[in-house]
Amino acid sequence: MASQTDDTVYEESFIKNSRGMKLFTCKWVPAKQEPKALVFICHGYAMECSITMNSTARRLVKAGFAVYGIDYEGHGKSDGLSAYVPNFDQLVDDVSTHYTSICEREENKGKKRFLLGESMGGAVLLLLHRKKPEFWDGAILAAPMCKIAEDMKPNPLVISILSKLSGVIPSWKIIPGQDIIEIAFKQPEIRKQVRENRYCYKGRPRLKTAYELLRVSTDLEKRLNEVSLPFIVLHGEDDKVTDKAVSGELYEVASSWDKTLKLYPGMWHGLLYGETPENIDLVFADIIGWLDKRASDGKGGSESERKRRTGGISLKG
Repeated sequence: MASQTDDTVYEESFIKNSRGMKLFTCKWVPAKQEPKALVFICHGYAMECSITMNSTARRLVKAGFAVYGIDYEGHGKSDGLSAYVPNFDQLVDDVSTHYTSICEREENKGKKRFLLGESMGGAVLLLLHRKKPEFWDGAILAAPMCKIAEDMKPNPLVISILSKLSGVIPSWKIIPGQDIIEIAFKQPEIRKQVRENRYCYKGRPRLKTAYELLRVSTDLEKRLNEVSLPFIVLHGEDDKVTDKAVSGELYEVASSWDKTLKLYPGMWHGLLYGETPENIDLVFADIIGWLDKRASDGKGGSESERKRRTGGISLKG
């Protein structure tokens, strides 16, 4: 399916992953200009790309970028039991395979490649970077799930019991927890839209999914120093879903030479579309300003860009 407005061409398609599952993919590209660079979306837990991330993508296209999305296994319009993530590493492999193939198309050779991850998508993004440390030219992390906020976690005894049960009844929806939609999105009309979006999961987290999210976020938190690509991390100071302190720690300890931290007083978890219009404009001014500077940097924003421009030879300094 394809559609076009004055400034954006939008297309949808399905691909098959290595396990034979159909995964939904989409792209938004400028209608009348060559894109400045490519931006690849990693959406959050229980969310999807084509509806909830549509406003984000269109803002980026208006600023001159081509934007690509994929619904993970068990999410959105893709195959799989709803919001069931039996293996986070396989999920990351699916995203990596698809996004890498787009970057390697003839028309995209030489274009810079940026990742944009929201919440759990921030964890996906960091694992994509870990998988190919020199491939991506930069990252935008919006309230990344490097650690689940303490208020959102079950107590340690419950975690221990649930971890054991996840091997026995992995798809059961028995994880206790708060209503994430209620505490993630400040604007009531956005909460209503998410609740009415049939492609967003609203049930309790499944056992194995919760175990995988806990496993991955714990691992990421311990290895923040390995993050080496240019990045901007954005976090609302009133976020009750992911831990803003760990975004601060990522900024402090990451080995990246180009890193930026933006904390927004009074803002919640859903920075990209769940805030007031004025707040969303503020967040995107920071994102687009950051992207523009690095997309137009002739020196190359990362080791991968230097290598592409020098035929595989690394030029430091």
